[in-house]
Amino acid sequence: MLGAIRQLRANRRKPNRAPSAVVDARAVVHRARMVKDDAELALMERAAAISAAAHVAAMRATRPGMNEYEIDALIDYEFRRHGASGPAYTSIVAGGANACVLHYTENDQVLRDGDLLLVDAGCELSWYAADITRTWPVGRTFSGPQRDLYTLVLAAELAAIEQVVVGATVHGIQAATTRVLTDGLVQLGLLAGDVDGLIESGAHRRFYMHGVGHYLGLDVHDVGVVYVDDNVGEPLAPGMVMTIEPGIYVGPDDADAPEAFRGIGIRIEDDVVVTADGPRVLTGGVPKTIEAIEAVRSAMEE
Repeated sequence: MLGAIRQLRANRRKPNRAPSAVVDARAVVHRARMVKDDAELALMERAAAISAAAHVAAMRATRPGMNEYEIDALIDYEFRRHGASGPAYTSIVAGGANACVLHYTENDQVLRDGDLLLVDAGCELSWYAADITRTWPVGRTFSGPQRDLYTLVLAAELAAIEQVVVGATVHGIQAATTRVLTDGLVQLGLLAGDVDGLIESGAHRRFYMHGVGHYLGLDVHDVGVVYVDDNVGEPLAPGMVMTIEPGIYVGPDDADAPEAFRGIGIRIEDDVVVTADGPRVLTGGVPKTIEAIEAVRSAMEE
C-alpha cells in the first residue's frame, strides 16, 4: 500500500491523486460486524443447532475406556453430516485433569470412569461459527465434589446469561460472574477471606483465569469493540452475539486445594443473542442441568 502511494506521489502531472492519509478500516468494519442482521442470525442459529446435536451425540456415546479422539471424531462427523463445513476451531475434548488446561487440544488420552469430560466444540456453517462447552461424567453420575463445582459454575452461567441485555457491558457481566464464583469458592473451602478482598487481589484467578465470554460471528473470537476507552465498556446492542462461558479449574497438583476437588475442570458455555426483549440462547439444545445430563448418561447402553 505504501509503495502504491509513493508511485502516485511520484506522478508529477497528477500528484493530487495520491491520498494524504492512511486510515485503518478495521475500526469501521469491525464495528459493522458486531450487530448481526436476520440472515446472519438465521445462519448462526442453524450452526448452533448442528453443534448442539453433535454435543448430545457425544454425551450419549461417551464410555469409560474410550479415547478422547474417538469423541473428537464423532463430533466432527456429526458436524459434517448435518451440512457444516467442519469445526469452527480445534475441538477441545478433555477428560479428567486435562480439562484444567484451558486450550487442551491433544485429545489423545483414555477416558476413565469417575472423571469428567469437558468438550468445547462448535461447527462452522457458511462461514459463521458456533461455540459450545459442556462437561459431563465419563460414567453415569457426578461425584459429590464434581456436583458441587458443577452447581456453582451453572449458577454463574445462568446469572451471566440474564445480564446479556441491551446496555450491559462485557466488563459488567464479567464482574458479576466473578462475584458469584468467588462467593461459591469461599463456601466450598477453595478460597478463604472476604469476597470483595479476594476479587480485588485477584485470588479468584487461581481457579477462574479467563473472561466470561467473547463476541461470536464470522470468527469464533469475533472482532468488535469491548471498551470505548479504558474505563467504559461498549454497551451491548440488539443483534450482538456473545458467548457466556464461566468455569472453575482446580489443578491436579494444587496442594493447597481440598484433595476432593483436585483435577476437576468444569466449563459451561452457550451462545447468546442480545435482543430488545432480553437474552436469547441459541444453544439450548444441549442438556446442562445435572439432572438432565445424568438422565442422558444413565440411558447409555453398556
